[in-house]
Amino acid sequence: MTNENHHESSLDGEDDKSITRSAGIVSIAVMASRLLGLVREQVIAYFFVSATSADAFYAAFRIPNLMRDLFGEGVLSKAFIAAFTATEVEDGQEAAWRLASRIFNITAIVLMAITLICVLAAPPIVDLLFVGKGFQDVDLDPSEHAGMSSKRDLTVYLARIMFPFLILVSLAAVAMGLLNSMGKFGVPACASLFFNLGSIVIGVWGYYTLPRMGLHPVTGMAFGVLVGGALQFIIQVPLMRRCGFRYRLTISFRDERVKQVVRLILPMILGVAALQVNLFVNSIFASEGKGWMTWIIRAFRLMHLPIGIFGVAISTAALPNLSKLIARGEVEKFRDSFSYALRLILLLTLPASIGLMVLNEPICRLVFEWGKTGAMDTSETAGALFCYAYGLCGFSIVKIASDGFYAFKDTRTPAVVSLCAVALNIVLNYLLIFQFHFGHRSLALSTSCTITLNCMILLFALRRRTGGLELRGIWRMLVKTVAASAAMGFISWRTNVWLEEWLGFANLFARAFGVFVPIGIGVVVFLCLAKLLKIGELNQLISAIARRR
Repeated sequence: MTNENHHESSLDGEDDKSITRSAGIVSIAVMASRLLGLVREQVIAYFFVSATSADAFYAAFRIPNLMRDLFGEGVLSKAFIAAFTATEVEDGQEAAWRLASRIFNITAIVLMAITLICVLAAPPIVDLLFVGKGFQDVDLDPSEHAGMSSKRDLTVYLARIMFPFLILVSLAAVAMGLLNSMGKFGVPACASLFFNLGSIVIGVWGYYTLPRMGLHPVTGMAFGVLVGGALQFIIQVPLMRRCGFRYRLTISFRDERVKQVVRLILPMILGVAALQVNLFVNSIFASEGKGWMTWIIRAFRLMHLPIGIFGVAISTAALPNLSKLIARGEVEKFRDSFSYALRLILLLTLPASIGLMVLNEPICRLVFEWGKTGAMDTSETAGALFCYAYGLCGFSIVKIASDGFYAFKDTRTPAVVSLCAVALNIVLNYLLIFQFHFGHRSLALSTSCTITLNCMILLFALRRRTGGLELRGIWRMLVKTVAASAAMGFISWRTNVWLEEWLGFANLFARAFGVFVPIGIGVVVFLCLAKLLKIGELNQLISAIARRR
């Protein structure tokens, strides 16, 4: 069979169709959640100053949010999927439900203890993590005091409020894993939408209400995190019951399946944590300058939109299928399915990466430059976004590459690679900030470099593990996609320049016109060129969307 025939066969396979359909469901839900997440960032940008209140909130939320990134879209959910699927196949559904109850209970107990320790030790934790002069030496504006005089004190106060979020988001992650294992993707993907909704509503309410009670205005955003976390779990409970789950008050640390989850989780935390740990390390370095924390987080929030829509969606849809193929010993089908998922990620993230690069400042201006966020904030956020965009493909591919190893129940390889990437990120951050004085952009650039290297090493190791990943077909598709994306980027950039010269960007209409028109024209150009270059994955994607509609 020729490579082209093999390629077409892969596209027509039922596993590929299943991944595409499921990824489409997750993509739509995640897109809505990410857009609502941008609205939450706009609320923060409008009401709070970057150098003080916004920095303090982002820093305080960094610690529980790290756990959210790991558990909400990462290790706990993935480890549970592997154990739950194996239990259901080998021991029956009743045993799988029993395992789910035990994981819920153990997760709650362990994280309650961790949360209590973190609340009591919040001051030294904040002092240890945010040691830079951009935090320790910054006083609050007299109008913001509310009993606190410095940004450091405000960060400690907010961290104590938000630490219980660890418990809520972890329970939501177990629920997500259970539903994904049952082939339910829409509701779990929508769960984070309710997190953002709760954060926005309570945050705005708190800004206008809590200062009357003597509390800092940003306290509402902290309470909003807790309410949103609770909603993220509660929204999944009815569907779990419809699937047959019935909660039981049962705990067993000796259960072999529980031990399997624990054995998978511990190295998984290192294996998939390269992105999250790098971002957390960036936060530590970001405490060196006023506003750095806010700028890099806003930039990553924009870049996180395509990661969530494409990378997380495809990874979430593909993992259960990959795990089942390996459990059945069908390595050849595993290679085909993995290769298809990889090609799909590249097809979607390459044009998104170039789009973020060429429209970085207009996008940041449209989304964030309102209220207490000014032109300087826009310029600095756009610079970080440009550097982050280089690593968009790497950010997305790491998720599916790690899933490939987890399907083999190999968590050691991603863990070792991830540790090396984190170490390299720390070195690059230090050199770029303190030796080359590249400012906050160093944090985005070093993260993009290390995550890209991480994904390349994982793909090479997985290729050796499986005896091949059909990379020849990927290279052919990659060249075509880069060419189409480059043409798209140039036309989008020129369109934006012309529109800004004509309309300026002083009002909402001009800003929106200067962003969405170039994006729309760019998408049309990319689709036409992709058709002309005969990128087969695009046809499969369009067919799946048409069938879904």
